[in-house]
Amino acid sequence: MTVDEHQRVIEELQVVIDDTQHTIDRFEATGMDEQMPEDYDKLLDILDDAVKQQREHVMAMLG
Repeated sequence: MTVDEHQRVIEELQVVIDDTQHTIDRFEATGMDEQMPEDYDKLLDILDDAVKQQREHVMAMLG
């Protein structure tokens, strides 16, 4: 991948991270994290995966 391609993926992943974090915050604020623990865990998994992928692309760009 080119640097520009990595940068585009990093930016798109940031949108996923921001949106997922916003949803997690809403889950926690309304108690849905306790009412729907499986869905909450899925959100955490999505966030974790997006952060890991973003880190990989950053490292590839720097390497």
